[in-house]
Amino acid sequence: MKTILNIKVDKEEKEKAKQIAMEMGVPLSTIINAHLREFIRTREFSVSLEPRLKPKVEKELLKISKEWHDGKMENFIVAQSAEEAIKLLNKK
Repeated sequence: MKTILNIKVDKEEKEKAKQIAMEMGVPLSTIINAHLREFIRTREFSVSLEPRLKPKVEKELLKISKEWHDGKMENFIVAQSAEEAIKLLNKK
């Protein structure tokens, strides 16, 4: 069952958020609902001036970086140009 949540926000901030959501192709309510679900799931609320990766993504990137630096490159495909990278990405 859906319900309505009435909150007061700065008009300019609402319009900016609505525009960004439109650029992403989703309604602003989807963004707000996603944040509410995350708040419920984690019971955390954080504010940061800098963008941060989700811990799961950060952990995976650190693992990949370690493999790269340890010379375990058999799992890596390195493109020599942007065109080659695009071709590789389109294959998957």
